[in-house]
Amino acid sequence: MTEKVTVIRDAAWIVAWDAETDAHVYMNDGDVAFSSAGVMQVGGHYVGAVNEEISGTNLMVMPGLVNIHCHSGDEPLAKGLFEDAGTPALWGNALYEFSALLDADEDAQAAAQTVMLGDLMHSGVTTMLDIAGDHPRWISTMAESGLRGYLAPGFRQAQWRVVESHRLDFDWDDAAGNDRFRQALALVDEISAHESGRLQGVVAPSQIETCRPELMAEAADEARRRGAPITIHAAQTMTEHEELLRRHGRTAIQHLDAIGILGPDLILGHCIFADHHSWTRQRTRNDIARLAETGTAVAHCPVTFARSGMTLETIGAYQRAGVTIGIGTDSYPFNMLEEIRQALICARIAGRNFAEIDTQGVFNAATIGGAKALGRDDIGKLKVGAKADLVLIDIATPGMQPVHDPLRNLLHCAADRAVRDVFVDGSAVVRNHAVANLDYEGAVRELQDAQKRMIARSSAGGSAFGKGARLSLAVK
Repeated sequence: MTEKVTVIRDAAWIVAWDAETDAHVYMNDGDVAFSSAGVMQVGGHYVGAVNEEISGTNLMVMPGLVNIHCHSGDEPLAKGLFEDAGTPALWGNALYEFSALLDADEDAQAAAQTVMLGDLMHSGVTTMLDIAGDHPRWISTMAESGLRGYLAPGFRQAQWRVVESHRLDFDWDDAAGNDRFRQALALVDEISAHESGRLQGVVAPSQIETCRPELMAEAADEARRRGAPITIHAAQTMTEHEELLRRHGRTAIQHLDAIGILGPDLILGHCIFADHHSWTRQRTRNDIARLAETGTAVAHCPVTFARSGMTLETIGAYQRAGVTIGIGTDSYPFNMLEEIRQALICARIAGRNFAEIDTQGVFNAATIGGAKALGRDDIGKLKVGAKADLVLIDIATPGMQPVHDPLRNLLHCAADRAVRDVFVDGSAVVRNHAVANLDYEGAVRELQDAQKRMIARSSAGGSAFGKGARLSLAVK
């Protein structure tokens, strides 16, 4: 069967991959040809059979973005609820006390996933890793979206319990956690065998502090036996950091190293509170070096943590140390381009230096950094033979004008407003700003209804839902 060939003709700008310098570089006024088999030509004038031709006038063609940490589940339902909430005694983090108030039903989970996928695509994401509790439509919705998806069914042996808003306790049920682990492994196998060829299962002990060391070690062994990636939330809060010191006398990275599971197939979610961080009481700077030595990757998700007043220190420092670091959106707004911008800003503030990281450095994290974390060399770059995962940016969008350096304009100014079309495996998943394969608008309506249902159930159960989160506006 002959593959359909699409050519973007005379693109004004192309963010191409230069093998000689191992870097993204600009090309001007060239063609990009591709099919479902991959990228066929980058730059120059394509001569050959063409099934679809797209005028590249006022377009920048760039590689699709790689999001290595996000959550569908209940996260999209939290919009407007917890932005001004937090637990002061737990370093201001809202995670432990407030996330447990969300309890989405099956319809809500499906709508939340659809909205998340639509928002990610609108912001140029072509590959994403979703860590969630599975629901009956989780795999099918992911496949229908057309995105390249890494699905990670989480499991853990302990549940968080906040006592009187000042102490985090853990309710352990090892048997239930072990059962969930076995179920997750079966689901990982099912995902990886999906007929689309675009899905991969990921083994995901949910949090370092909610799993016994033995379970994490076994999970890593099972992942490596399958050739599947592993992801764990680790060093994500000061509460977790202090708990690990109390239990083991080690930081998160030291603890995972002692268990023997650091490695190039492991992605650590967030990894903020390593031993060098200014909030910790350690006086060493060994953790980042150990990540680099073992090839362990980090998923940096700045927006949700910046909302709680905390940040990684810094993405630039991790890159300079040789750590594989990518970008994730974690929770809403699921806007990858805004996440990249926030990563740059947080790094410059935390590093107290405008040169802490530049635009190319943070774009690298969102493309080749994420690809490397997933063990891939065929995504995150525009080169012949790579997957045909690419994004068309409308440089005529006001936020992109005037055009001197279009990536700077995109990341610092225009963001998702300039994303026109998105292709995965040569097929459009966003066409003229509209999601192609999912009922995005219907899911948005369902999400509104689902949030109302969730709040009503929680309030009927006597929960202090939304404590400290309601906005009061004076009317003049």
